Amino acid sequence: MRINADFAQRAVVRPEDYNWVASPASGVERMMLDRVGEEVARATTIVRFAPNSQFEPHDHGGGEEFLVLDGVFSDETGDYPAGTYVRNPIGTRHTPHTKEGCTILVKLHQFDQDDQEQFAIDTRNVPFRAGAVEGLSVLPLHSCASENVALVRWAPGTEFSQHAHWGGEEIFVIEGTFQDEHGSYPAGSWIRSPHLSRHTPFSDEGCLIYVKTGHLPQDAA
Repeated sequence: MRINADFAQRAVVRPEDYNWVASPASGVERMMLDRVGEEVARATTIVRFAPNSQFEPHDHGGGEEFLVLDGVFSDETGDYPAGTYVRNPIGTRHTPHTKEGCTILVKLHQFDQDDQEQFAIDTRNVPFRAGAVEGLSVLPLHSCASENVALVRWAPGTEFSQHAHWGGEEIFVIEGTFQDEHGSYPAGSWIRSPHLSRHTPFSDEGCLIYVKTGHLPQDAA
């Protein structure tokens, strides 16, 4: 299966584009954003768990990164409410489940072999830092090799200068509306921009976004 699998191309999915498909687990649906492979795949996915649903125990052959968007996600290590960011490196194992239901943004099989830190951050209880321009605040989440992950909050009316994405950029809009010269992206939108692409982002109403940079193939452009 190949979905948005050409990493040299810009890809955008907005909420009106969602096409939920059933997973192998009862009560668990997926909106596939990008995918290279079948059930075990390099994948970026929004996963929606109905109340009292669960996945079978499984290993993370290529690592797992996820952000809880709503509800409470649980496994053997704890309960993770909306706003929690989790990294499970290569070789870890768990049994995901939820009592009340939840939605997560999850990325699979995208870890560097040397990226072995396992952790969870409740982003609702960690202070943001001042960003590069007035109106921006940043919460760094993880860095390894060329990859950087953060949450970025844009105050209404914030603008950023045009810049290039070395190693690409991936954005998921958590709240508000993110914008650039290519369009407008409401909450729930996903944007993947390839290596050396450029844009001039801004937000009229303000927004909160998940941002990952430096992780896309540099030979794809």
